[in-house]
Amino acid sequence: MIGVRQHFTPLQRLLHWLMAVCILAMLFIGVGMVSTVMPKYLTLVSIHKPLGIAILVLALVRLGVRLRYGAPSLPADLPEPMKLAAQLSHYALYILIIGMPLLGWGMLSAAAYPVVLFGGAHLPAILPQSDGLHTLLWNAHFYLAFVFFALVLLHIAAALFHALVRRDGVFDAMAPVPTHDEVVPAE
Repeated sequence: MIGVRQHFTPLQRLLHWLMAVCILAMLFIGVGMVSTVMPKYLTLVSIHKPLGIAILVLALVRLGVRLRYGAPSLPADLPEPMKLAAQLSHYALYILIIGMPLLGWGMLSAAAYPVVLFGGAHLPAILPQSDGLHTLLWNAHFYLAFVFFALVLLHIAAALFHALVRRDGVFDAMAPVPTHDEVVPAE
């Protein structure tokens, strides 16, 4: 099978694992935000906003890299329903990874709250001020966060299934460090 990649590129792996850390941190920060009214709420919000924008930027870079370099094929013996589930879940992940920060930015814009990045830089509003729109977007952001969390758990479960049960190379394709089968022997 000359020309068929079995692993993601090092850049794809770096982006995947960096985003995994950021997204997990973001989900737990979000849980902390909605479950507290203590002073640490403001600290969590001040981390949540720029981290969301960082995830958005990383997601757009990652999408561009994915479109440029593609992905290794799934194992030929993987049942078609599992292939379809993998494809659809990845589309859903990309939609939420890009959509959640945009919803948050739009929600804050509709409430006339600034999106303050590190260093005091502010992002411009992307929507007009509107209490009704703010409420709609807040609800969408809140409930889609649960969907996102469930999808992340499903993604982790699928990775573990491929790594520990099927042992079919799917996990190895995105493993954070090179696996034994991709190390090229020295000549």
